[in-house]
Formats: sequence, C-alpha cells, structure tokens
Amino acid sequence: MFYGLNKFIKNLLPKQLFYRALIIVAAPIIILQITISVVFFDSLWIKTSKGMTRALVGEIVTIIDIYNNESEYNKKIVTDLYNKNFNFSVRFLENQKLPDVKVERWFSPMDRTLRRELKPRFNEYWFNTTSFKEVVDLRIKFRNGVLQIFFPKERIQASSIRIFALWITLPAILLIIIALIFLKNQTRPIINLARASEKFGRGEDVEEFRPSGALEIRQAGYEFDRMRKRILRHLNQRSEMLSGISHDLRTPLTRIKLQLEFIKDKKIAQNLSDDVDEMEKMLSEYLQFSSSTANEKSEKFDLSKLVHSTINKYNNKNISVNIMPNLLFVGRKNLIQRCINNLINNSVKYSEKIEVKVEKLKKNILIFVEDDGPGIPKSEYENVFKPFYKIDKGRGETKSSVGLGLSISFDIVRSHGGNIELGRSNLGGLKTKVFLPI
Repeated sequence: MFYGLNKFIKNLLPKQLFYRALIIVAAPIIILQITISVVFFDSLWIKTSKGMTRALVGEIVTIIDIYNNESEYNKKIVTDLYNKNFNFSVRFLENQKLPDVKVERWFSPMDRTLRRELKPRFNEYWFNTTSFKEVVDLRIKFRNGVLQIFFPKERIQASSIRIFALWITLPAILLIIIALIFLKNQTRPIINLARASEKFGRGEDVEEFRPSGALEIRQAGYEFDRMRKRILRHLNQRSEMLSGISHDLRTPLTRIKLQLEFIKDKKIAQNLSDDVDEMEKMLSEYLQFSSSTANEKSEKFDLSKLVHSTINKYNNKNISVNIMPNLLFVGRKNLIQRCINNLINNSVKYSEKIEVKVEKLKKNILIFVEDDGPGIPKSEYENVFKPFYKIDKGRGETKSSVGLGLSISFDIVRSHGGNIELGRSNLGGLKTKVFLPI
C-alpha cells in the first residue's frame, strides 16, 4: 500500500531538478501564507467584522425605537443627527413592500455576517450589497411601510483586509521570484555539465568547458574535464600506436612478398601470397575500425542528400528509396556516410532487391535498409557486431570480407549517441534499423 502511494506521489512530482527545488522552496512559503491568511481571516477579520456589524445593528434598533416612541419633531432631529454623525441616510417609505428579488450572496462573508446579526432582531428585512460600490441598501419592514437605511460598507467591513492581502501576497511573490533566479543560477551549471557530457559522448568537440556553480558542482565539472582530457590523451596515444603498428607490419609483409617471388613452387607461392594479401586487408580494416571515431569535427549537414549521394554511387536500379527531404543532422559527415555505405554494401553483396527508407520522429532520425537476401539468424544478431566475426552459414563466406563492416557501422552510430537494430525484412532478408538522435 505504502509502496503504491509512494510511486503515485513520485509520478505526480516533476522530473527536472529545477522544478523539484522550486517546490521545496515555494511550498513552505505558500503554506505559511495560507496559514497566516486563515488565522487572520478567522480570528481578526471575521471577529472584527462581526463586532462592527453588531454595533451597526444596535444603532438601527435604536433608530426604530425612536421612530416608535418619539414625536415627528424629535424623529426629524434624531434622524439628522444620525445622518450627520454616523454617516447614515434614513427615510421612511409609506405603503411600500420589501423587494421580492433576493440579492444576498451566500458565499460573501460580509453578507453572511450582516444576515446573522439582522435575523434575531427583525422578522422581515432585505438588503443589497452589490448595487452600490461603497454603500449598503438595507430595508426593514416597519408598520405600514419600509424603513430604508443607507450606510457605508466600511461600517461592517474592515478596510484593512485589502492592505493585508496586498502585503501578504507581494512578499510571497517577491520571495518566489528571488528563489526562481537563484535556482536558475544553481541548475544552469548542472545543465551545462550534462550538455557537455552528451556532446563528448557523441564524439563532438567540447570547447573550453569551465566548471561553475556550487562547490560540489564545480568539483563534478573539474572531474569531468580531467576525465575528458585523459580519454582524449588515450585516443591520441592509440592512434599514434596504430600508425606505428601499421608502418612496422607493412614492412615485413612487403619483404615476405618479395621473398615469395623466389619460391619455385608456384602453387605454394600463390597460396602464401593470398594469405599475405588477406593479412594486409585485415590490417587496413582493423586500422579503419580503430580510427572510426577519429578527430573529425562535427558539422551540420543534410542527411537526406548524403543518403541520396551514397546510393547514387552504386548506380543500381534495384535500390528503391523513400527518403524524407531536408533532414538536418549534426555529426561527423564522413563517418555517417561510411556507416550508410557499409550497410548498403552488405545488402548489395548478398541480395538483389534493396529498399532504403529515411524518416524523422520526434527526437530521432531513422534509417531503414532492407533486402531480400538470405538474412542473418536471430541468434547471431549480437555476434555480427563483434570485430572480425564471420557467419559460416546464411550469407556465405567470402574472402572479400574480413568481418568489420557492421562493427564499424555500429561503432560510428554509437559514437553519435544512436543505436542499430537488426530484424526480419518484409522482403524476406535482413532489416537494419539505425537510430540517430537529433
């Protein structure tokens, strides 16, 4: 039960740190303001308004008693005194009735308080607090007519309520705005660190990353920057080492080729020469695989045009295309082209009919390459992405391949933050699905 409730609350809460921190800061302020408002409204405003209304009703009862007991001359004098000193306007309307239309507001504290004080004192009454902006119209049944009394609203309602509402609302809004500014400044370094990590994960250049913010965030930024520099240094050392290996290995292979010319048995010489050629090709492919994430800078380019130009190079009428136009992508153009070329090249080798489709979703660009070839067994989907892995069945083994095409493509796509999935094509062969995040 508690686990389900906890999960439900977590689903309601925002996911971003900024909004969570804002709730932590704003919630106590709002709760405090509500508590103060409720306490003030109940203990001060309602009780004050109740006392003022009770005093007003007492004055009205006094006027009615005067109208019952005094002469017309004294009534005139007392009425003038009330109008002068208490801001009243009293008049007697003979042979009139109370209005039939009810204009009382049941949810208004002022109307509710006035009604509660009038009800025990008078059997028949009517009042209107909405027709005039600052005056209340009160009518009480008296003898054969109606006693109409106009009095200001400030006699039954404390005028400080608006000032209190203003002073209790403005500081809360001001505090929340200040909290927004501070929280924005505190979360900005975290967002910058996340963006720098994302760019570096895609293989893009992170130019002059400067840690900022609180001490803990700065420490995380410094550690990220140190890690980035160590990785770059490692990649540069690997590239230099591979260049040296390439130079060192090609020299003995060249000497072996020269020595093969002196072997009299041409069959043995030819077999050894084929093995040397395969070794050279494996070496070249391995060097390309290792340098697939080389120091090529990212750029913004039209992926649709890139796919079209890659397909046109094959000059193959059996390749059908369905490409959404104007798909802009930020990445390493040559590597993306090489990835697409490897996928199409595999399909061209082992199939006749090929379909290439490129479309855009919300946050991804999808590239589909389908063919009608023999396909790949489902159990081999993960293995074919391993370097130098070859399948002895299904697609057949050829000496023209060293098993690095899909490995290089997979490495390129992953370096851009994407992924490759294999499946069964509608044409009966292999379906390759590439995800590239925008």
